[in-house]
Amino acid sequence: MRLFDDASPPTIAFFRVLSASGLLMLFSLRSNHAPWTRHDIYAAASFGVATALMNLTFYLAIDRLPLGKSVTIEFIGPIAVAALRTKTARNTVALLLAAGGVVVLGGVEIADEPLGLLFLLIASAMWAGYIVLGSRVAQTDRGVNGLGVGLVFGALVIAPFGLGDATTVLSTPWLLAACVLVGASSSAIGYGIDQAVMRRIPIRRFSVMLSLLPVTAAVFGFLFLDQTPTKTDLFGMALVLVGVAIQERDVIDRRPEVAETP
Repeated sequence: MRLFDDASPPTIAFFRVLSASGLLMLFSLRSNHAPWTRHDIYAAASFGVATALMNLTFYLAIDRLPLGKSVTIEFIGPIAVAALRTKTARNTVALLLAAGGVVVLGGVEIADEPLGLLFLLIASAMWAGYIVLGSRVAQTDRGVNGLGVGLVFGALVIAPFGLGDATTVLSTPWLLAACVLVGASSSAIGYGIDQAVMRRIPIRRFSVMLSLLPVTAAVFGFLFLDQTPTKTDLFGMALVLVGVAIQERDVIDRRPEVAETP
């Protein structure tokens, strides 16, 4: 969020997506995959656009709202995906606990920042799209190449919003380096790990595990942004952690599951 003092959130989001796509494409130059089909390109493009819009709207939101609670409200998207795919009673309990923790953590004053909330709701929908569409890309088994191609499309879509401060970023070496670092660590590496995970576990389980993100966001907000969680926030985090623990216990008690077809 410190970067927002030197460039607008849309510009930071654009350079994050652009640098991630460039790094992934560079890394996958020697990949030996079958020729791209129209279906593969469509899957990668739709995933990349959803991901880029998720980044753009989330950055616009956290420019107005606290980081921890923003991630929590955005988690409505993954919760909805998990809810649609919940099968057992134990999974239902895990989902309800995680969702309850999200509700408790998401105590933000809507009246104070209605635009921030709107951006968060859009980001939430895009996060759901990231999960469902990302699973489709993962099943094509193109590795980081599919992810890189998708983010190229995403960068093109948000370019009109992100070019405003592009000159400032390009003329400021440390700022450009910071954007590339964010793109590498948060997108190239983070999304690459997500792709590997989504090839191996069901979408429902992946969505519930994502409920840990509001907790980690609150921790980072406390450590680096002086955003101290309240007792209510800590209670919400506890609910999320218990929900994830129940979810993981359910997986241990059952035979390994085959990844769901999105």
